[in-house]
Amino acid sequence: MKKEFFTFLAILFLAVGCTHHQPAKNTVKPNIVIIYMDDLGYGDLSCYGATELSTPNIDALASGGLRFTNGYASSATCTPSRYALLTGIYPWKNKNAKILAGNAPLIIDTAQITLPKLLRKQGYHTGIIGKWHLGLGSGQVDWNERITPGPNEVGFDESYIMAATQDRVPTVYIDNGKVDGLDKSDPIEVNYHKNFDGQPTGKKNPELCEMKWHHGHNNSIVNGIPRIGFMKGGESAKWSDVDMANHFLEKAKAYVKAHKNEPFFLYYAMQQPHVPRTPNPEFVGKSGMGPRGDVILEADWCIGQFIQALETENLLENTLIIFSSDNGPVLNDGYYDDAVEKLGNHKPTGPLRGGKYSLFEAGTRIPLITYWKGEIEPNVSDAVVCQMDLMASLAKLVGTTEPTTDSQNFLDTFLGKSEKGRTELILEANSKTALRKGDWLMIPPYAGPAINKKVNIELGNAPEYQLYNLKLDIGQQNNVATAEPERLQEMIKTYNSLIGDVNMKTRPLKLK
Repeated sequence: MKKEFFTFLAILFLAVGCTHHQPAKNTVKPNIVIIYMDDLGYGDLSCYGATELSTPNIDALASGGLRFTNGYASSATCTPSRYALLTGIYPWKNKNAKILAGNAPLIIDTAQITLPKLLRKQGYHTGIIGKWHLGLGSGQVDWNERITPGPNEVGFDESYIMAATQDRVPTVYIDNGKVDGLDKSDPIEVNYHKNFDGQPTGKKNPELCEMKWHHGHNNSIVNGIPRIGFMKGGESAKWSDVDMANHFLEKAKAYVKAHKNEPFFLYYAMQQPHVPRTPNPEFVGKSGMGPRGDVILEADWCIGQFIQALETENLLENTLIIFSSDNGPVLNDGYYDDAVEKLGNHKPTGPLRGGKYSLFEAGTRIPLITYWKGEIEPNVSDAVVCQMDLMASLAKLVGTTEPTTDSQNFLDTFLGKSEKGRTELILEANSKTALRKGDWLMIPPYAGPAINKKVNIELGNAPEYQLYNLKLDIGQQNNVATAEPERLQEMIKTYNSLIGDVNMKTRPLKLK
């Protein structure tokens, strides 16, 4: 009897000990990864209805997680959306939050709260891999010394970035503030107004270009591609365009491996399918749609490899993955690359009207997927949410006070536990704004061309008010501003209450 009793006690103490050393799953802070694509449209993925492209790895996130049909970037262009994502603040409140040159100063105040700062205070290691495009330095950047302030000064413990975009100089990677691979005997010089003596350009030396420019991309030539802006020197540090996707992938995988034993936040900002579209030779011709389709398939493969890396490190069940895009799609955005000619039946905008640069829905309504194995039940959500809301929502997730910003807490919605979404959202395109409220979208009267002829996209500008019922008319073909006067007045009143007169070119609207 005594032997049996002592055996029971031994088993009991062993069980208690195991329980003590293996905390419950919900007490462990989840890793957080934001995978952010560049110029990917609502209709560019097979999980969002594309029939001419197959994106199985992104589809797996959607089928195993939550796919949003009313997910929004804050803006129809890149810099403003990235600003809102990391600060939780409407970009139209910052007059500098517009498409930046490659040598523009940092537009995030180093004293303000940011998403990485918020998470770092809760014990997270924070990293960014990929596209930055929020400015560097405070005016005149010396690319041959440590560049500051930058990502490391606004909350990222580690950063490995390109300064702006793949089509802008400087065409080098920056590793925690220092140009990677720089030979200081060949210093980098950058100028966005004047070329350097003796340096060829796409405009004057088309014979040196392997990619033909269509508009705006005719300055310094790097790797046979004419860019925006002028650059001299730094030959040893210049990136290989066709290897960029894999280069960032390897950096992202290495980050995960290095920080697998601590909670981490990784902002994996991919460059695809922004111009210049330069697929690795393994993906050239794979889509049948030219380079734009090829780089979307390449990005999908990279995401699959990244997810596999999380799985290899046994992190997938404790990692919240958020997938999205900074704005809507564009085909010809500066180069002749067959994006238009080989489009076929593919519709990058899906059922939406407009595209990048546009106040119409395709400018800001983008793919948005949340995935957390074992935590988020597979589903589709029609809730209206914005990337800007990740700040307050992730604050709630990690158990800290929600910051005082324009961000709203929809954690339960992002985790699939609620259908509650935004009742009101201001959307922006090139310093012009519109209001989404409920099922309705109102675009104020704006001067300017109706179509950006260079990229062949409707901008949403019109001399009269535009009002659309998105539930009944997702393609925005029927302007009901005249037929719904009371609804229009209500929308104008709400718009005025939200906009005020903050850095806006237009004053609050007058009721009709």
